[in-house]
Amino acid sequence: MKKVFAFASLLVAVVVLLTACGPAATTVPPTAVPPTAVLATAVPPTVVPPTAAPTTNPLGTSAMPIVMAFAPSTSTQTLSTGGQALADQLKALTGYEFSVTVPTNYAALIEAMGSGNAQIGWLPPAAYIVAKAKGYADVAVVAMRNGSDHYGFQYIANVAQGFTVYYDPATGKDTADAATALAQFAGKKPCWTDPLSASGYLVPSGFLASNKIMTAAGAWVQGHPTVVKSVYLSPKGEICNFGATYVPMPDITADFPDAATKVVTIWISDPIIPNDTVTFGVSVPADMRAKITDALLKLGSTPDGLALLKGAGYNWGGVEKVDDSFFDAFRVYLQSIKFDFNNYNG
Repeated sequence: MKKVFAFASLLVAVVVLLTACGPAATTVPPTAVPPTAVLATAVPPTVVPPTAAPTTNPLGTSAMPIVMAFAPSTSTQTLSTGGQALADQLKALTGYEFSVTVPTNYAALIEAMGSGNAQIGWLPPAAYIVAKAKGYADVAVVAMRNGSDHYGFQYIANVAQGFTVYYDPATGKDTADAATALAQFAGKKPCWTDPLSASGYLVPSGFLASNKIMTAAGAWVQGHPTVVKSVYLSPKGEICNFGATYVPMPDITADFPDAATKVVTIWISDPIIPNDTVTFGVSVPADMRAKITDALLKLGSTPDGLALLKGAGYNWGGVEKVDDSFFDAFRVYLQSIKFDFNNYNG
């Protein structure tokens, strides 16, 4: 028994000695994940998630049509109907979608172009010059009327007002100079269209000022046909004593059959005002501008196209391609009557 105990004690001593002399064992926690397992499931750092496709619709599509804004120089109904007929034909020629709007006044039209709410403006000359000065617009074409790219204005009155007529319809010429003809308007009340209308306010008021003729404060009636109607309805100065419109005088006989005998031209100017424009907003791409401009020029070269232009509300007889320098002489005139188109705010 003593030998067995001695042998067991010796065996324990040997095991202890061997354990002390051997290398320390490294214990791996049972829950640890080998590094290779992590790398195997990670997304490689060079992989970039795909970018979502843009949702913006291109200009000229049904979801984002090209907006054409028409200056309210005649009735909204006429412009809306005639403008839509033009839009339909432009779509056929270009493949672009168009929509039509008629802002309440010229200033609203300019700001619509500046804000991007309208891409094409059918702008009269002074409104175009203001839009250009603000950096909103670039001209494409101007209208042709009676073979000319400029037009005149006229002063009109109700025959019951008793003004002396200094215009001879038979010859189409005045019988006196402006100073003589316009002196009779001193102290009288005019009907004007819009503060940015060249023929309905700026130039005729400038003529009065340059001849030192002071009138009463004017009535703003919007639209050249409305000026004629206002004069017709003012035999005793109920709305105004006289007015100014483009040449030729707008025809209102559909509403007032005897207008031609009641409203007369007192004096008429030479064709000194540039015709109306088709103008692009500055954000419209160059290739789109070129395509639409070509379509407008094509319309102006065919009988059907001319009928559309004439019936759109402005009585256009064709179009002519121009650049901004076309308006330089008119800018000089506006400066001469102290019109600050660089700071005009409507």
